[in-house]
Amino acid sequence: MTKSLIAPLLIGLILAPMAAFGQVPSDAEIHKILADRVGSETSGIGIVVGVIDQNGRRVVSYGSLAKNDKRHLDGDTVFEIGSISKVFTSLMLMDMVRKGEVALTDPVSKFLPASVKVPERNGRKITLADLSTQSSGLPRMPNNMTPKDPDNPYADYTVQQMYDFLSGYQLTRDIGSQYEYSNLAVGLLGHALTLRAGMSYEAMVRSRICDPVGMTNTRVTLTPDMKARLAVGHTATLSETKNWDIPTLAGAGALRSTANDMLTFLAANLGYSKTPLAQDMADELSVRRPAGAPDMQIAYAWHVQTKDGNSIIWHNGGTGGYRGYVGFDPKARVGVVALTNLSNDAGVDDIGRHLLNASYPLLQVKPPTEHIETKVDPKTFDRYVGAYQLAPNAVMTVSRDGDRFYAQLTGQPKLEIFAENDRNFFLKVVDAQITFDAGPTGAATQLTLHQNGRDMPAKRISEEDAKRAADDLAKRVKDQTQSPGTEAALRGMIQGIQSGQPKYEIMSGPTADATRQQLPQLKGVMDGFGALQSVKFTGVGPAGADIYEVKFEKASTEWRIMLDQDGKVTTITFRPLQ
Repeated sequence: MTKSLIAPLLIGLILAPMAAFGQVPSDAEIHKILADRVGSETSGIGIVVGVIDQNGRRVVSYGSLAKNDKRHLDGDTVFEIGSISKVFTSLMLMDMVRKGEVALTDPVSKFLPASVKVPERNGRKITLADLSTQSSGLPRMPNNMTPKDPDNPYADYTVQQMYDFLSGYQLTRDIGSQYEYSNLAVGLLGHALTLRAGMSYEAMVRSRICDPVGMTNTRVTLTPDMKARLAVGHTATLSETKNWDIPTLAGAGALRSTANDMLTFLAANLGYSKTPLAQDMADELSVRRPAGAPDMQIAYAWHVQTKDGNSIIWHNGGTGGYRGYVGFDPKARVGVVALTNLSNDAGVDDIGRHLLNASYPLLQVKPPTEHIETKVDPKTFDRYVGAYQLAPNAVMTVSRDGDRFYAQLTGQPKLEIFAENDRNFFLKVVDAQITFDAGPTGAATQLTLHQNGRDMPAKRISEEDAKRAADDLAKRVKDQTQSPGTEAALRGMIQGIQSGQPKYEIMSGPTADATRQQLPQLKGVMDGFGALQSVKFTGVGPAGADIYEVKFEKASTEWRIMLDQDGKVTTITFRPLQ
């Protein structure tokens, strides 16, 4: 539910020192990783990491529960685990299948009221297995969610709204044909299982998983004791935020847990503890389907990431104030959980992967910085109100409404910005800052947007030029007109990365810097794609990026690219397609 001013560049990775595969770093090494990521322990955020292997389990933590609560995090600190809940939902499915209560081939419509018209396609119905393997054809989210409170976006989404969406939705692809991660799908799966079992999602998780495995601190509803140990969630800008309530789509992300409980769960999955769910856990890994990248597959909820013949079984999760990762290597019998009370783009996935296999690099992430709002004379804003051009079709419009100040990037919502002083401002909904440079008269001549480690200057332009740019963009989006030079630039970027010799002269300064940093990882990813086969223009995005479908020997991908006024690549992103 967060908003972004610009798309992150490429994949954002750099190399980290490598250790031998299967050798988990020491507690001291893990502690340093956490300290480098979190920064000051007084910021109110932190990370807890748990490791389990043949030598037992250990927990390493850094940080505190909240800014006004200096208690250190530990293995019993409670976090929202978000989409890691999906693994529990699919495990309950396996348990019900083994006991003959449902079948994987059952259509989900079998368990819903007759009035609900679950979409079908080409005579095929969505099954429970389709929902669990993220291949149902349902979208990531229903489009009839209109939360009253954006900080708790799922709280007022009702069962009837979900039924209404399903009844009116038309599938855009064949069921079972393609991976598409969907909170709606797994939320629907959890809902259907509760109707079949005749009990709530929380009661099912507790009776079928937590009690048999011995997990006493994994719940939807916080007990008073768990509430006392809850780490306060924070946004990327270090603002405290609300906990999420997810009543209807609980199976997609409603659980809260601790590192110790998740280690208990990993112990059962790795066979270090004997539980009645051993067969169910094995069944949850009994299928492998493509998951949108050459090295990625999906089982029932679990993702399977393979590198150099070694596989990691994993899932991550995130809510408004938390991020989490749980994964294990079944061959080395090592498991890792990482939980944090900070919801930002970096998360903790890279930490979890790196601890399981050090050839996966750590992200280069600066510790979050707290930005303190300062009251300034609203008349100060008048010097900055205007339009600033980041790219030919990307204009930042700065406006004032009384004593409130706003910034709006082309094709995106208007977002409020807050003063740190009379030149520097920040956003609270996304980790981004804006600096204004003033001329001799005091009026701003340009601004610089600071985001994702990049400093992007934008010169002030006239209202007429801003209107012309907006009109040009609107026409391009309406007509879906390809920008001159983007295909050649895209081919040049791909060729340069694949050869290991990028053409930095075709990039803007920030893009060139990011590419230099990320080149080892980018080349590794592109090598996995194989030879380039075709580049096809498919349209224009709402912010003006040209969109291309690029097919390689082993992967299909979508790329988005924008050029600056000088024709150099200023933004480029890609994602795998099925």
